[in-house]
Amino acid sequence: MKITNPLETVVNFFRLSISRHLKIKLVGDKMDDIFNYLSINDRIATGGQPTEQQLVSIKNNGYQVVINLALPTSENALPNEKQSVEYLGMKYIDIPIEFDTPQVEEFEYFCKIMTEHQHRKIFIHCAANLRVSVFMYLYRQIYEEISQEEAKADLEKLWRPNPTWQNLINSITTFH
Repeated sequence: MKITNPLETVVNFFRLSISRHLKIKLVGDKMDDIFNYLSINDRIATGGQPTEQQLVSIKNNGYQVVINLALPTSENALPNEKQSVEYLGMKYIDIPIEFDTPQVEEFEYFCKIMTEHQHRKIFIHCAANLRVSVFMYLYRQIYEEISQEEAKADLEKLWRPNPTWQNLINSITTFH
């Protein structure tokens, strides 16, 4: 299994930031070009913050729901993302999660939303696909009965959770 090189992640994140702030195209428009993009299955994909052009690609790939776990103040956040997503005909759901203080209740709400939309194609993102990767790791084990090994393999393609996020994982897995 490939674990993303932290330096590569930082460099790609800065490329995205430079591209947004200076209006220089340094990233592509396809879904595969989304920062830390990961296709979970034919119904769910995850990634870091998509660009406006990548939102069009998400729509063109049949996604019906976009869930955002980042804060509106996160680096690279799109100021009018809700309007952009809804203009494209997709449902937009915002679940802002403080990276340094994730809560069990936020995960429970995320699971409620995922269950409500379980028959729709869903794209889930945050700033860098770190929050999302942990939530999907847990969700897939608890609600989709995916083995811990399979879920962990996808999680570790993106990162190894820091102590804060590992504590959240431990809190949730203790009760399930």
